[in-house]
Amino acid sequence: MNPLATIGRVFIGFLAGLGRIALFAANTVSHCVRPPFYPSLIARQMMDIGFFSLPVVGLTALFTGMVLALQSYTGFARFQAEGAVATVVVLSMTRELGPVIAGLMVAGRIGASMAAEIGTMRVTEQIDALVTLSTNPYKYLVVPRVLAAVAMLPILVLVADVIGVLGGYLVAVYKLNFNMSSYLRQTVDFLEWMDVISGLVKAAVFGFLIAMLGCFHGYSSGGGAQGVGRATTNSVVSASIMILVVDYMLTELFFATR
Repeated sequence: MNPLATIGRVFIGFLAGLGRIALFAANTVSHCVRPPFYPSLIARQMMDIGFFSLPVVGLTALFTGMVLALQSYTGFARFQAEGAVATVVVLSMTRELGPVIAGLMVAGRIGASMAAEIGTMRVTEQIDALVTLSTNPYKYLVVPRVLAAVAMLPILVLVADVIGVLGGYLVAVYKLNFNMSSYLRQTVDFLEWMDVISGLVKAAVFGFLIAMLGCFHGYSSGGGAQGVGRATTNSVVSASIMILVVDYMLTELFFATR
């Protein structure tokens, strides 16, 4: 019976972890809509999440669009359908690749930072000091990060969409010898508002997941420096997995019936 007991312990531990995350998320949402708020902390987090993430998100989106155009052309050339490159690039970037790439980059950069910062505060008892000073840790530490991430991820994704489409345009026109006006016309003709809006909605959800999971793992960490390192790793891994899982769910919701 030992193998069954081990499986049972793992399964119960998994469910207990999901329950803790769900309760943390519910507390976070409830505090996001109730005063007091800390505008200066929210603005600082928006700067850190949005402005300082632009270089890595923009560079990744640029080369993703360039590779996408090159690979699409290579595949479509076998069926004499090279003209579909512009459509594939713009739809792929706005619907899927822009939100997912931006989410993964921000999860690696910001999610780890949140977990490390809050985890260090936990193991050095700074969070307990906040409680002693009658400051709600959720209000002071979690809510500013969550609100900033939800607000800034759609902006980052919008920038990533533009840069990614620009990368595909540069490769198509200057390397694959596409006609400039024809490529731009196909890009505009086949792009719908729903394609862009769906990507921005995904970005807002990804921002919530990244900030919430980063704060949760940091808030729940313990065991000194080793615990902080484990919390940082878990925040990035869990956020990356959840981005991919939720991306499929939202894609099913937006486009399955169309």
